[in-house]
Amino acid sequence: MAKVCYSCGKKPSFGNARSHSLKATRRRWNPNLQKVRIQEGASVKRVWVCASCLKGFKVQKAQASTQPPVTESAQLLAHSV
Repeated sequence: MAKVCYSCGKKPSFGNARSHSLKATRRRWNPNLQKVRIQEGASVKRVWVCASCLKGFKVQKAQASTQPPVTESAQLLAHSV
């Protein structure tokens, strides 16, 4: 799969690298893509998103689903209130 931004569609651009003698050799400028987990409706996806979309909050990052385990004392406190 090609590395393209999921949000804005930014992809590599191509051109010439110019040396001191102005010799033209082909090169490629890659976008600053990061692999992130995003919230898409009820599901979570892992996609490539460019840094400018991340900084501009154009995608909703998925929340970490690590919750502390519920202990027996915490359950008793919850029921007593």
